[in-house]
Amino acid sequence: MTPQTVAFNTLGCKLNFSETSTIGRQFAKAGYTEIPFDEPADVYVINTCSVTDFADKKCRQTVRRALKTAPDAFVIVTGCYAQLKPGEIADIPGVDMVLGAGEKFKILDYLDDLKKLPGQALVHAGKISAVNTFENAFSFGSRTRSFLKVQDGCSYKCTFCTIPQARGASRSDTIESIVQNAQEIAQLGAQEIILTGVNIGDFGNGTEVIEGIRPQKEALFIDLIRALDQVEGISRYRISSIEPNLLTQEIIEFVAQSRRFMPHFHIPLQSGNNRILQKMKRRYKRELFAERVQLIKNKMPHACIGVDVIVGFPGETEADFKDTYRFIQDLDVSYLHVFTYSERPNTPAYEMAGVVPMDVRRARNKMLRILSEKKRAAFYRKFEGQEMEVLVEASKKDGVVTGFTKNYIKVELAEEDAQVNDLKRIKLGSFSGEVSMPATVLTPV
Repeated sequence: MTPQTVAFNTLGCKLNFSETSTIGRQFAKAGYTEIPFDEPADVYVINTCSVTDFADKKCRQTVRRALKTAPDAFVIVTGCYAQLKPGEIADIPGVDMVLGAGEKFKILDYLDDLKKLPGQALVHAGKISAVNTFENAFSFGSRTRSFLKVQDGCSYKCTFCTIPQARGASRSDTIESIVQNAQEIAQLGAQEIILTGVNIGDFGNGTEVIEGIRPQKEALFIDLIRALDQVEGISRYRISSIEPNLLTQEIIEFVAQSRRFMPHFHIPLQSGNNRILQKMKRRYKRELFAERVQLIKNKMPHACIGVDVIVGFPGETEADFKDTYRFIQDLDVSYLHVFTYSERPNTPAYEMAGVVPMDVRRARNKMLRILSEKKRAAFYRKFEGQEMEVLVEASKKDGVVTGFTKNYIKVELAEEDAQVNDLKRIKLGSFSGEVSMPATVLTPV
């Protein structure tokens, strides 16, 4: 009998969420009913990440969780981990099929071949060099927001990163297709779109130089966001992580005057020390990063700026880390995402000397997380008592709904005063050290 229920679990980034949602719609069109992952299903699909060792371990735990719920279910694993280590995943007890980057959107084509043969998982994972097409995707599970994929892959050569091995070279959707997806999302009722990809600032044909020739782009990221700004029915756009060297003055100035693009940027720094940035093969120095932050704040003093940082990269001395700490401390940014460096085989960094002991890495991570909390508190306190607009979301807390202001301050509202997916004018209360700020809904005059 053909399986009729399917459950999904997504590990990792917003891009993965957009792709899982699209695969889910494929299953729905084929007659499957999607159910929660913790309920017994006929098929479980696990979309993996492989940025850190923790992500790999999380995949194994998720497989065990599925089989504990439904021992006879079919388990399919796809995503970045599946592309990088298909044989390793095939050896996980209970996995029936492994699909690589070029096969994940063909998942229904492989289901007819699926048989429950313990210890004999089917593997379909071609060479990543053959993955050169773009598969558009967007998420829709919440009525409030959608993650819209605009770009995939990366042609950068950062020494710590496996993403190019897992997703291939940089490639993009067309502006026309993305606008059409945005219009469909608007019709479904979502009011906010987050633009996602691996290296979204590289939107176009990619930037890799081949035989001394740089390919001409058909369009740039600035062209995309100008087109999206005209789509009716979408109240808000947010730009997910964008490389500092690709976050141009033109993009910043456009967001500053846009009706729909929010004053919220997430920019990967990775290190505040130029020597470590060079070892990482990042395409900028910290001076450029500081210039970008200053330009944003000059144009949008109220803007929220998030920063990615990696601690414990090979060769990072105590002096290097303190240099990074002081640099970030002086930056006018709002919060940090701090990552402890994790060794990834088949990357240049894996062979580098100067391995930082794990206890030192963890200590550095803790220091930056404390700094992040201080940055966020200082940012929130600037806006105490101010009136702002919030897009209302559901909350797990009884009697409360949450939401984000345009500049990404999370607030709590009384449930009786606001409905999910409403845009409400609110007044912020006092920051008390919690993740959310209290706020009250203003009665329209």
